[in-house]
Amino acid sequence: MQEPAMRRARSAGQASAPFGAADVPFVRGMSWGLLLIVLLAALGGCSTLPQVDRQAIASEAVLISPKTTLGRIAGSYRPAPDQSGFRLMPLGKFALDTRVQLAQRAEATLDVQYYHLENDETGRWLLRALRDAAQRGVRVRLLIDDFYTGGEDELFLAFAAHENVEVRLFNPFMRARAHGQATRFLADPGEWKRLNHRMHNKLFIADGAMAVIGGRNVANEYFLRSASENFIDVDAFTVGFIIEPLQALFDRYWNADAVYPLQAITRSALDADALRRQFDAWTGPQATPPPGPLPPSDILGYGPISEDLDAGRLGLIWGNAYVFADHPDKPFDGEAGGELQETSVTYNVFEALRKAQTELVVSSPYLVPGKDGMGLLRELRARKVRTVMMTNSLGSTDEPIVHIGYKAYREPMLELGIDLYEISASRVKRNLRTSLFGASLGRLHAKLAVVDRKTLFVGSMNLDPRSATINTELGAVIDSPPLAREMIRIIDIDRLQSAYRVRLSADGSSCEWLGMDDEKEVVLTEEPDSSLWQRVKVWLLRPFVPESLL
Repeated sequence: MQEPAMRRARSAGQASAPFGAADVPFVRGMSWGLLLIVLLAALGGCSTLPQVDRQAIASEAVLISPKTTLGRIAGSYRPAPDQSGFRLMPLGKFALDTRVQLAQRAEATLDVQYYHLENDETGRWLLRALRDAAQRGVRVRLLIDDFYTGGEDELFLAFAAHENVEVRLFNPFMRARAHGQATRFLADPGEWKRLNHRMHNKLFIADGAMAVIGGRNVANEYFLRSASENFIDVDAFTVGFIIEPLQALFDRYWNADAVYPLQAITRSALDADALRRQFDAWTGPQATPPPGPLPPSDILGYGPISEDLDAGRLGLIWGNAYVFADHPDKPFDGEAGGELQETSVTYNVFEALRKAQTELVVSSPYLVPGKDGMGLLRELRARKVRTVMMTNSLGSTDEPIVHIGYKAYREPMLELGIDLYEISASRVKRNLRTSLFGASLGRLHAKLAVVDRKTLFVGSMNLDPRSATINTELGAVIDSPPLAREMIRIIDIDRLQSAYRVRLSADGSSCEWLGMDDEKEVVLTEEPDSSLWQRVKVWLLRPFVPESLL
């Protein structure tokens, strides 16, 4: 799953529950004043989406050009026209720096698409880099899903007040925009079905020459900058054949009927000059300190991308790749929990995984296979394909509600003979290979798969019903044994040193968790790193959680 609608509610007074039968807790957690605002919004006003002249606002990507520095570097040594080059980025600090370096060096265009761009040090730092590019004459198109923008309209309006910048929202909320997710849902009861569909894609393209794809959103916790919790994740920096299809996918969303210009949805009382001054204050050094220094290299031995760009030659692994994204209308055309569409990312990923002959290794922070996923796993196991899956434990997940769905499939997966691993927050902290989490809580967020150690998937899709039928996703399948080996190395560092292996007890009636601590095997009989209250809460909520919305 993916920080979905009605799932990662952050603001005070917001509960975390799936959208549907369990909506009542949102009201229970609200103050009476906030509830009054919601009721007034529901009784008055209109939530109709604005009319937009689509033809007048349409725009298209600018293709790679040797006139730009990034274009010259990317086009100078491609092994073959149909080849794409990749560098995996398992270290959040390098992943953030790569985006900023591309923004700082862009000369023509920046196309940026994210599910969540937080108003924190990381989000404002990246916005500042994009704004600086726009001031150099670079066209900046920023497309963000509207789920996490509650209370942040002024920041994005201030960004959009700059020349050469345009901001658009996917599937916007029309009421209670100053409030968080729960309030905005409750304020517009007639639109709940529409608003539950979100754009989960993540994409960053510079000068039509270089891109970053993967599962990271833009917020402190995705780049090891949070004091309380940080995510384990992997991005891919890429050039070559794959870029033009990525641009086409971006354009399809940018010009989609579900996407609206920011200024058509919300306005500011400030004029453009005042907004620009406010943006300078918000993103200046006092409010937005820069990230700390980068280490010399990551766990794969790569240094900062700036070193390669300065030298004019990139250290990459090459292979054949294809990309795909859900159609922007996909979530509105289907039903939650319905049949997989053949054009969906989930369907295409399943087809790639189905080709496994000897081994499949999967990382998915939210693992709720459903009927189609279990059918695929049974097929693979019937062919004796070794299947390894890694996900979050109850103690490390940021979505305990999702753990309820996963738990229903845990024992059936073990009975199939699947090697199942759960990330442990305490073991993450003790992992010497990734000793970057400090006192923060480590959570898995990487959405990855490796087939037969030669083909891999990287993208935004989780193995769950929400990715399959409710939200839109984006991903790439890459045929490259050297890159697949690097991905296996990344996954194994977490699987073997930051996770417990799950097995059935001797009598098959329950689960056990195995790990190695100080050269000694440890066997646990309760969910690792979880409290009694967490376990009881999951048990109590289980009858009320609709799997199709997880």
